[in-house]
Amino acid sequence: MMTGMERLVAAIDGTPADRIPVFCNLLDQGAKELGLPLEEYYSSGEHVAEAQLKMRAKYGYDCLWSLFYVGKEAELLGCRKIIFAKDGPPNVGEMVIKKYDDIARLQVPDDITSHPAFAEELKCLRILKAEAGGKYPICAYLTASMTMPAILMGMEKWLQMLMMGPNDLRDELLTKCSDFFQKQVAAYRAAGADVLVYSNPFGSTDVIPRTFFNELSLPWMVRDLTPGGTSGIVYYCGSARFNNVIRSVIEHLGIGVFYLSPMDDIAEGKQLVAGRGLTCGVINDIMLLEWSKEEIRAEVKRMIAAGKQGGKFLFGTLVMPYNIPEENIRTMLEAAYEYGSFECP
Repeated sequence: MMTGMERLVAAIDGTPADRIPVFCNLLDQGAKELGLPLEEYYSSGEHVAEAQLKMRAKYGYDCLWSLFYVGKEAELLGCRKIIFAKDGPPNVGEMVIKKYDDIARLQVPDDITSHPAFAEELKCLRILKAEAGGKYPICAYLTASMTMPAILMGMEKWLQMLMMGPNDLRDELLTKCSDFFQKQVAAYRAAGADVLVYSNPFGSTDVIPRTFFNELSLPWMVRDLTPGGTSGIVYYCGSARFNNVIRSVIEHLGIGVFYLSPMDDIAEGKQLVAGRGLTCGVINDIMLLEWSKEEIRAEVKRMIAAGKQGGKFLFGTLVMPYNIPEENIRTMLEAAYEYGSFECP
């Protein structure tokens, strides 16, 4: 039987494999797996690594995550309060930038690996690398410079600044966020992360007009990614569609892995990528909260039929809400293994 890493490499290279790779983003479920409250669970890199390894063995999918929660990035830049829910992802409880004067005071750590907020995540990554490195891809999550201000000041204020200025302060903030991204991606690479999920809803014209994408998003993405290159980078826009920008992204950035939105047409996305990279079909996993077993299997079958032919395809999930029944997770994954097999017509 092939390992998850072997399946991923085969999919990227277009070489034979037993089945397509299947990535499942089980994050908060790790607390449930260990019987811990979310706040206690996320306080320890050992907890997160243990749960990641247990869940991958339990369900059989092909990846591991070093991600704790998105607010960790805000903590690295000065956020002092995280709100922990009982059954959902932690959220930022304090805006780092409350007024424009705070932009000048925003400090990017010289060495994020020595920052206390990064220490446990780094510990988790190192455990995963020691236990499963080379067998299963280890994923890290990074927020693009264009999206990071929404975490630091709130989406409404960031959209107002982005669209209306003042442009000098906007660019000062983006520069600091891009500098932070470059340090962060270098740290993850040095620690052994294999897959670097570049999260940028502002890389989709669902969020901004095409002119803003061309004139602002693309240049800042180039700045983010040029120093370290695009090896291991996955283009991800949250749940926003991006089929209509794939050609531009390939041309300007050279990214070769595209984690589509559930709203993107998979067959169209694969046609646009045109063999120049890996196309990832992503299920609308929020619906796993209510879909029947038959509905889940039908949707997985439809998605894989749209993307599997010709290889260079991966089946993935999105946010995987905490309260999805375990039976539905198993149903989805078993269907993905069945229909994703290259022995299955």
